[in-house]
Amino acid sequence: MGAEASGGGPALRDLVREAEISLLECKVCFERFGHRQQRRPRNLPCGHVVCLACVAALAHPRTLALECPFCRRACRGCDTSDCLPVLHLLELLGSALRLAPAANRAAPGSPGAFTCHHAFGGWGTLVNPTGLALCPKTGRVVVVHDGKRRVKIFDSGGGCAHQFGEKGDAAQDIRYPLDVTVTNDCHVVVTDAGDRSIKVFDFFGQIKLVIGGQFSLPWGVETTPQNGVLVTDAEAGSLHLLEVDFPEGVLRRTERLQADLCHPRGVAVSWLTGAIAVLEHPRALGSGACGTTVKVFSASMQLIGQVDAFGLSLFFPSKITASAVTFDHQGNVIVADTCSQAVLCLGKPEEFPGLKPIITHGLSHPVALTFTKENSLLVLDSAAHSVKIYKVEWG
Repeated sequence: MGAEASGGGPALRDLVREAEISLLECKVCFERFGHRQQRRPRNLPCGHVVCLACVAALAHPRTLALECPFCRRACRGCDTSDCLPVLHLLELLGSALRLAPAANRAAPGSPGAFTCHHAFGGWGTLVNPTGLALCPKTGRVVVVHDGKRRVKIFDSGGGCAHQFGEKGDAAQDIRYPLDVTVTNDCHVVVTDAGDRSIKVFDFFGQIKLVIGGQFSLPWGVETTPQNGVLVTDAEAGSLHLLEVDFPEGVLRRTERLQADLCHPRGVAVSWLTGAIAVLEHPRALGSGACGTTVKVFSASMQLIGQVDAFGLSLFFPSKITASAVTFDHQGNVIVADTCSQAVLCLGKPEEFPGLKPIITHGLSHPVALTFTKENSLLVLDSAAHSVKIYKVEWG
C-alpha cells in the first residue's frame, strides 16, 4: 500500500478521482471543498451539501432565508451545519490529493483520454439547460435553458457576456427551447417546442425571423458548412435543410432530406466529410422499443452507418441511451450517454459498430456536446446546470 501511495498507482488515482468528482466538489460553484471558512462543506436540512460561500450567496442578507438549489426546500442559513463526513474524507485523502494533483481527474492514462479542466454555470446561472452551441467567429458559448431569459452567451472564461430571449407568449419570445445553433455569420437559431417554431436572432438578441407552421415538433438544429440549417422534426419523423438569408431575415428554401425517421432529435454534421448524424428515439413513439439509434448519412443523404442500443450493448457493459451527438475533427461520431453518464466515441460511420469511452467520470446528465477549434470538448450537463470543458491528456 505504501508503494502504491507514493507512486500514485492506478487504484489510488481512481479512488481520488472518484472522490473528488462525486464528493469533494460543491455542485453550485464547482469549487473543491476545503477546511478554510468559505470552502467548508455545509449540510442543508434537506441533506444536500454546498459550500459555505454558496450558502452565504443564496441566503437573503437580512432574513437569511434560502432555498436548496437542488430540491427547492426552504430553510435559513443558520439551519446549516458542517458536513463532518466530507471534512473527514478531506483529511483521509489529503495526502493522496497532494501526491497526484494532475492525475486525480484523469481517466485511466491511455493516449487521448479527456479530463475536465473547467466548468461554469451552476444552478441559478443556468436552469435545466437543453442546448449548447459555439459561435464560430468569437468562440463564445451559447446555451438555451429554462431561465427568464432563455439564451445565455458566455465568454471564454465562463462569464455571462449577454442574455436574451424573454420567456413569454409573444412571437419573438421563447417558450420552451430545445436546441440551439450559431450560424457562420453569428446568428442564433433556436428550436421552440412551445409554439413549434424556429426562431432566428442576431448575436445581440434582436429577432430576425420566426419560422412557424411548417413543423410538428422541431427539435435538433445544426449549422452546415454552407451556412444552411438542419432541423429534425420529432413528431413528423423528418429531417429538413433550411436556406435562410440571415441578414435580411428571409427564409429562401426548405428541403426535406429524410422522411422516414423514428422520432429524430439530435443532429450533427461533420465539417470534415459533410456527413450527417441523427439520433432516433423509438421509445418516444410508444413502440415498446428501448434505447436509441444512431444513423449517419453521407452528404448526398445515403445511409453509411447505423447502430442501435442493442448493437452497442455488445461492446459496453450497460444499457446506452444516447442523448446528444457530434463529430470530432477526425470525423468520428461522439455521443453522450445518460444511462452510464458518459461520453462515447463510436468511431467513423463506415467502421460501425465500434465503441471507446472517452469520458466516464464527473457527468450527471449530459445532454449536448460540441468541439472547439482547439479540440476541447464542451459537455452540457443538465443535472448539474453547467457546461464542462474537457481537454485531451496524453498519459
